[in-house]
Amino acid sequence: MNEHMLDIRFSSALKALLYLAATAEQDPADPPTSSSAQLAEVLATNASLVRKLLVPLVHGGLIESTKGRAGGARLAKPAEDITLAEIYRCTVGDKPLWACRPDSAASCDVTAHTAEFFGRLSADTERAVLDVLGSRTLADSLAEVRTLDTPAASPETAR
Repeated sequence: MNEHMLDIRFSSALKALLYLAATAEQDPADPPTSSSAQLAEVLATNASLVRKLLVPLVHGGLIESTKGRAGGARLAKPAEDITLAEIYRCTVGDKPLWACRPDSAASCDVTAHTAEFFGRLSADTERAVLDVLGSRTLADSLAEVRTLDTPAASPETAR
């Protein structure tokens, strides 16, 4: 992946898991599975890309996937037990939020310590992001997404 391209793995995984959480509500005792083709339609992408996106989520224990004609993906645990931080870590791994400019020759006090400063700033920011994501569950997020469908929240009525 080009380092200058936006990384949409987290937002794509979140959207897929929100969809799986919504479908799980239909039959909590035996939630239905969604095929990679169904998820691809939800994400407006292809099924092959969806299958690649699901791999780290399966390895992270957030979804379970069965193969075959009747197979598909579903949440591996209740949406209340999945934090957005878990989804983020599964999809992004340890990739930092930002990349620091490559070091160049230090020409003054500032340029001699900019990389160290930026590293500290990045670490602080990463902790703050993970704190916010860790305080929200998939269930909380699904409920919040559903409130966005109210007339007061739509752009047409806000004009």
